[in-house]
Amino acid sequence: MESIFHEKQEGSLCAQHCLNALLQGEYFTAVDLASFAQQLDEAERERMAEGGTTTAEYQHFLQQPSSNMDDSGFFSIQVISRALEVWCLRLVPVTSQEYLETSEHPTQEQAFICNFREHWLSIRKLGYQWFNLNSLLIGPELISDTYLSLFLAQLQQEGYSIYSVRGTLPECEADGILRISPAVQLERPKLISEVNKQREKDEGRSSDASTGEQSSQEDDPELAEALRISRQENELDDKSLQEALRLSMQGYLENSPHQGQDLMPESSVVSSSVPPSHPTQQTTSHPTKEPDPVDLDELRQRRQAFFERQQTNPASPDKGPPAEPGQDRPHPVENDVSPVDSLPDEDSSREEPALHICIQPSDTYLQLNLLS
Repeated sequence: MESIFHEKQEGSLCAQHCLNALLQGEYFTAVDLASFAQQLDEAERERMAEGGTTTAEYQHFLQQPSSNMDDSGFFSIQVISRALEVWCLRLVPVTSQEYLETSEHPTQEQAFICNFREHWLSIRKLGYQWFNLNSLLIGPELISDTYLSLFLAQLQQEGYSIYSVRGTLPECEADGILRISPAVQLERPKLISEVNKQREKDEGRSSDASTGEQSSQEDDPELAEALRISRQENELDDKSLQEALRLSMQGYLENSPHQGQDLMPESSVVSSSVPPSHPTQQTTSHPTKEPDPVDLDELRQRRQAFFERQQTNPASPDKGPPAEPGQDRPHPVENDVSPVDSLPDEDSSREEPALHICIQPSDTYLQLNLLS
């Protein structure tokens, strides 16, 4: 169907569309047909002038408009016949004796031209199929052989003048293509006027809907105010949602493992290099506990008892032998540690370190020696 040449109606140039559809090409323009019309008018004027240019008939003829064309673009059957003569084609009315004697069935013809109320259309056989090439349709209409006779009879009843085209039509591409691949049409093409009317109706509905909505808002100020408040609330909701999303993302970044991997409890931070025998050499993250104040009299008494035990058992050395590697030094009980007789009273700051050293059980011998 795409290979078929079809011109849609423009103005009143149906005669031009009819001829080009019949010949399957842009062979004629409105100017060409107007030229043929002027030639016919001149030929008619010359025939009328043969009876005398001063006669009343001739003067009346000059005052009449052309019968072969008008300002709207209509052209007479004489103009169409003159244009077809260029291609050695002629028109034969289907009601004439010539057609009735030579034609047994419409399917044996090759084309028809129809006219009704200054509208022209062509019907042509392309390949082995018939097509209605009316320019008022949005496309060619497929006509079966059975329906062709009924279609022509219907046009005659509606008042159409039908002409059979005799002669050899020029070859066209659509004729060769449709001989190989016949056309299939599932839906009849619509009239251009119906399509335009439907489009205008749809546009009118959309325009009425928009106009009605606008006018309803103008007529009802309360409705317009309610719509405005609703739009503002929607905008506020959108802003609140965006702010909540921003705060949520910010909290997620602050609590992510990469951000807080250095935040560890202080109680779990202990230096692994400090041996268990020196608990005072822990990490500085723990607060230092100040020693409790010590009574000086009690300290002197402990030192005096220690020297008395040394005099009772003189074989006991002041210092114990050094501990073998990997062995623990002896840890004397708390009663074996006694304060010395005299401790300088003038420097109270030295008493606290002395007591602090004495209570370390792993360094008993060294501590006692320093105190003595």
